Amino acid sequence: MRVIVVGGGAAGFFAAISVREHHPETEVLLLEKTDKLLAKVRISGGGRCNVTHHEPNIRKLAAHYPRGGQFLRKVFTRFGVPDTIAWYARRGVALKVEADGRMFPVSDDSATIIRCLMEEAGKVGVRVLCRSGVSGLSVDGSGRFMLRLDGGDMLEADRVIITTGGHPKAEGYAWLKVLGIGLVAPVPSLFTFNMPGEPVRALMGLVAADVRARIAGTGLESRGPLLITHWGMSGPAILRLSAWGARTVRDMGYCFTLQLNWLGEAGEEAVRTALADPAITRKQARNANPFGLPHRLWEFLLAKADIPVERTWGEVAKKDRNRLVDLLTNDRYAVSGKTTFKEEFVTAGGVALEEVDPHTMQCRTVPGLYFAGEVLDIDGITGGFNFQAAWSTGWLAGRLGQSAGTAT
Repeated sequence: MRVIVVGGGAAGFFAAISVREHHPETEVLLLEKTDKLLAKVRISGGGRCNVTHHEPNIRKLAAHYPRGGQFLRKVFTRFGVPDTIAWYARRGVALKVEADGRMFPVSDDSATIIRCLMEEAGKVGVRVLCRSGVSGLSVDGSGRFMLRLDGGDMLEADRVIITTGGHPKAEGYAWLKVLGIGLVAPVPSLFTFNMPGEPVRALMGLVAADVRARIAGTGLESRGPLLITHWGMSGPAILRLSAWGARTVRDMGYCFTLQLNWLGEAGEEAVRTALADPAITRKQARNANPFGLPHRLWEFLLAKADIPVERTWGEVAKKDRNRLVDLLTNDRYAVSGKTTFKEEFVTAGGVALEEVDPHTMQCRTVPGLYFAGEVLDIDGITGGFNFQAAWSTGWLAGRLGQSAGTAT
């Protein structure tokens, strides 16, 4: 039997290895359209590779996926975070947990993960062909698959696993649509917010540790660190918001008002009380910062509230303090556009989940066809969740419908 895996990313390698582990007699061919294997693995986590997230509880883990959480709860019962950790440990790769739950190789080098996957694929006998993009897929009367490569060559397979990742445009899925497979129109997820007219960009590089971010006029909000960049805002609070609001902000043309509470959950009364502390009365406004905000941010907000930084805090008028309270708890910025988060492009959309059996990853309408990774309408927030979905769905697809056994 021959199995062809289409796509040389995280899900593709895991699927190909899984096929050989569970069906050692099977010929496995992995096709990658470029000459760069495991490209996202290489750049993930700033080159360290955020392998997964330390969340063994399946229900809590699934809650980090704006789309596909319910589907993945079934997948994770077969291969979850503990299985990922154990899989790499058995191959000599230890993972470490950081304070925020993200997990990286102890080496802090994505090359460790790439080397592990490449060596394992070679060890179990996976054949890898680069520059072999697939432009067409069909099934003959006997259920055998025919794959047309970009150069015109044809390949035959008994089973096919699609792991081509997300596409920014629906045209990227056209070769699957001809099989009658249901697709969800793709939209970007995990992107940063552009603010071309906002002076706050002058604070580029500044990180606020605990910010609540909301999109005005919607119920969307997120909380966490926020990074100010030369084009606008990024960081976990913004990236999570972009993921959960991917379709909403697309419908808004990526133009909306972002509301920020620079103090997390602090309310106006608590902030007023802190600003009325007698201990800061004689201090200059630039030093009267009872919240521990970054100095540059504090001075920026003072200027925005028209409070001179050299003025003694006790001399600041009540109306000016009220203006500052509003900025601290409900600051507003005009967003106009988006930017892909580094090179880690993630999409919401792809193969509709109702088309796929979550217990096997097999297409319900085309027997022998399987899907794994971001080609599915699944996407997670930043923090290792997208890779965990790739490992889990890839491993499960590679079982080719086999129902018994555990992760190896």
